[in-house]
Amino acid sequence: MKRTISIASLNIIIVLITSTLFSQTNFKEYKVGHIVSVSLPDYMSRTVDINSSSIIQYKSSVKDVYGFIIEDNKEELAIAEINYSSINEFCEDFAKGFLKDEKKKTFSYPEYQKKGDMNFAEFDAAYYDKEAKAEIYYLVGIVETKTCYYKVLSYTSKENKDKFKADFQSILYSLKD
Repeated sequence: MKRTISIASLNIIIVLITSTLFSQTNFKEYKVGHIVSVSLPDYMSRTVDINSSSIIQYKSSVKDVYGFIIEDNKEELAIAEINYSSINEFCEDFAKGFLKDEKKKTFSYPEYQKKGDMNFAEFDAAYYDKEAKAEIYYLVGIVETKTCYYKVLSYTSKENKDKFKADFQSILYSLKD
């Protein structure tokens, strides 16, 4: 019995040694995902079903405010052969496609600023929503970090713009990665 156990153990050791000796593939380690933090007003909470591409979604149904953040990783953009020279170029490219199918829309000029090693852009956008029969206001924010671009979109009815714009800006400028 002892001899059978030792022969089985010897066979396992031989298999392990030969499988590592004949491995011809080299592996490169990839790290994916990272921690992103953002501060939301206490009247808002995390949610789902606003935008499936987002890394976080938030809302307050009572106050009729909503938002989400989408991450565009620079390394993944480069793999797809999409390269931006600056936040200005990224922001301009995004704004071209944002609300492109809406007929009654308005945009403000983007404002740019740098805080530490992060670049920020923000602009206002609004359009008339036929289903809601109301104008919808967006504060659109773009954040550039060393590794990513983030699109921070917060929205409400246009009549509530002045009430919530400062909170939307606080959400935008609180983002850190």
